[in-house]
Amino acid sequence: MSPFSVGRRRESADLHPPNIIAIVFLLIPALAGVAITVTQQNPVPAIAGIVLGLVLMQAPKVAQQWERGIVLRLGRFRHMRGPGLFFVLPFIDSITAWIDQRTITTSFAAEQTLTSDTVPVNVDAVLFWMVHDAQKAALEVQDYTQAVSWAAQTALRDIIGRTTLTDLLRGRERIETELQVLIDQRSNPWGVTVSSVEMRDVVIPGALQDAMSREAQAAREKQARIILGEAELAIAESFAQASRSYQNNPTALHLRAMNMLYEGLKEKGALMLIPSSAVESMGMGGLMGAAALQQQKLTEPGLPGGAPPAE
Repeated sequence: MSPFSVGRRRESADLHPPNIIAIVFLLIPALAGVAITVTQQNPVPAIAGIVLGLVLMQAPKVAQQWERGIVLRLGRFRHMRGPGLFFVLPFIDSITAWIDQRTITTSFAAEQTLTSDTVPVNVDAVLFWMVHDAQKAALEVQDYTQAVSWAAQTALRDIIGRTTLTDLLRGRERIETELQVLIDQRSNPWGVTVSSVEMRDVVIPGALQDAMSREAQAAREKQARIILGEAELAIAESFAQASRSYQNNPTALHLRAMNMLYEGLKEKGALMLIPSSAVESMGMGGLMGAAALQQQKLTEPGLPGGAPPAE
């Protein structure tokens, strides 16, 4: 069953259930005729009472709080009734439609629609709308629910055809607002107003999804390389600034060398690779010899200050 068939069926006056007042209008003359028939032994009053009751029960109508009944008299619009109890002239007045004025939710879609950059997409959306003028909805359009459906679908296709895939994926709020305004302009003459439009999903071809995934991955790798290069540049600038600080301060340079040796040799069995230029420029030869001798004393047993010999 389509989402619009329920609305069309509900508008039919024949499917509107009878109310308790109509049943009372049927029972009173029918029971009165039956009582007279029993008294006078004549079936005519009973038949007349039943016929009169069937006629009178067509007069009272009850509309729910959210309903409006469209009353025609001999084919011409008479008035709009509801909510609550109202009366019509039997066989002269007719209720052609019951208009539901609550907010209605309608799903619609545009399948295999080309964007402005010729990419086929499937778009699912939800439309929230309501009837603000029941008279126009009943008299100005044959089936307002179906009309709203087609207006929403054609408007969605129109906007997709004027939008690129990138704007369709990133600018959903703008497209929803534009879609709401376009549908509202088309449906206002029918007494319908659009509350909002929500795009649920945008489906693109699988091959294009793979290409976009690779493009995003390449863009992220490029960004990572740029960040790494910026980090290397910042480190180089820091080293250049540090070298200028050590250039005319040999004491600071030797302290830095001692700190490097300490950090490298504080763990037993540590191995350090130092450029020969650093040994010459920073005077690390003597420091390394002393450090190595001290390390040997600490590790070899039997030497003065070393570890005790194993038993």
